[in-house]
Amino acid sequence: MIHWWNQLIERGGLPWLLRGVDMLLINLAFFTAWWARYEQEIGLGVEIRFYTPYSDYFPTAVALTLLILLNLYMEGVYKARRGSTWFDEVYSITNATSTAILMVVVFFFFYRPYAFSRLIFAYAAALIVVYLSLSRLLIRWWLGWLRRRGVGVTRTLIVGGGELGRTLMRHIVAQPELGYEVIGFVDDNPDRQHDIGRFRALGNTDDIPCLVRQHQVDKVIITLPWQYQRKIMEILEHCEQEAVQTRIVPDLFQLSLTHVILDEIKGVALIAMQEPALKGGNLAFKRLTDLTATTLIMLVGVPLMLLIALAIRLDSPGSILFKQTRVGRGGRLFTLYKFRSMRVGAEREVQKLVAKNEADGPLFKIRNDPRVTRVGAFIRKTSLDELPQFWNVLKGDMSLIGPRPALPSEVAQYQEWHRKRLEAAPGLTGLWQVSGRSDVTFDEMMLLDIYYTEQWSPMLDTMILLKTIPTVLFQRGAY
Repeated sequence: MIHWWNQLIERGGLPWLLRGVDMLLINLAFFTAWWARYEQEIGLGVEIRFYTPYSDYFPTAVALTLLILLNLYMEGVYKARRGSTWFDEVYSITNATSTAILMVVVFFFFYRPYAFSRLIFAYAAALIVVYLSLSRLLIRWWLGWLRRRGVGVTRTLIVGGGELGRTLMRHIVAQPELGYEVIGFVDDNPDRQHDIGRFRALGNTDDIPCLVRQHQVDKVIITLPWQYQRKIMEILEHCEQEAVQTRIVPDLFQLSLTHVILDEIKGVALIAMQEPALKGGNLAFKRLTDLTATTLIMLVGVPLMLLIALAIRLDSPGSILFKQTRVGRGGRLFTLYKFRSMRVGAEREVQKLVAKNEADGPLFKIRNDPRVTRVGAFIRKTSLDELPQFWNVLKGDMSLIGPRPALPSEVAQYQEWHRKRLEAAPGLTGLWQVSGRSDVTFDEMMLLDIYYTEQWSPMLDTMILLKTIPTVLFQRGAY
């Protein structure tokens, strides 16, 4: 069923669906513009002798619809581009609509088949942009909802488990709405033939034809270094024989694609290194946002924190706050504060509970941890134990949003590529939290944190913040 839906959506179904929706909405927008101008007389009154029935405008509506659909096609709106944003679509819709409206108005200026209103075209342009933009937003939400549930996804095999491959994995983990279901990856290097989070190692490149047939692969994405040109050509030939789509991620001399800017001079390609996202003005803006928001939250949250402190004091002996050394931006150590949720001496009991550890990698997590107190169980589930970390944010040790603050013992076990996550200050919440918290594997957490450091933007922070609210309220992945 899922594979059939994928074929329908990705190979012709969705573009035609979009065309049909656009056709209906353009005509609805034009009719609404006529109704607003002639029936409601919005803007200016209409004398009886200048009243024009909609039937006279109908041929114009048809012509305008065809022009806009053609312009949208020329803008590439109907092509399957999963990496494009809603704002990209709004920009294309605005361009296509304004161009078509201008062509129609110019035609009417030179040839007046009937008394027409210039206002109706202004109304129509605005309504068409609004209707089509909102429809795209709803369709994006609908497709994202389906893809998160495995419907309409593209079954994908990644070739290469190196830096390029992991960069691609980071984007896929961080953006499940893109709809890529990665069945695994292959690599000829024996040192890379081990699972990376949810991404399974399935062997080497010689196994690709068999894997394509066995797993009904829709797309193969090649992320091999540039010196493997012959191997890449062999893979392309195999995929062509299996009638499977292929894409190649350019290596660009083994530079991370997230740090590269492409430019040109009269057709000559230029490559430049991009400044890190969290640097200079961006870093200052993020710090100012942290200070402003944290100050307001702490002023409002003082009564709640006092209640939690009182509950902890009455529930179990020991200090109210729990202090622990964590690793911050650039590997700098700092003291993290939390409300104590475990009995005193809980850290000394770790060795006794190692056999029950449910996390992978250097993490240590247990469901129904016996060391957790009664009040501790509640504040951990609701993330209220992390409220004292706002003090860490004020001090500059942490940010409201960022990678998970790691223990020194965890950092000591990092692979080289894991250390990229230390380029940003740790946060109270982040992509790791809104993507499953304790349900996310260690390698997936690394991929999400590195994606955040490379792709940071105010919009990404806003998205994470909005997703954090339902994550905390519904206690997703919390224990």
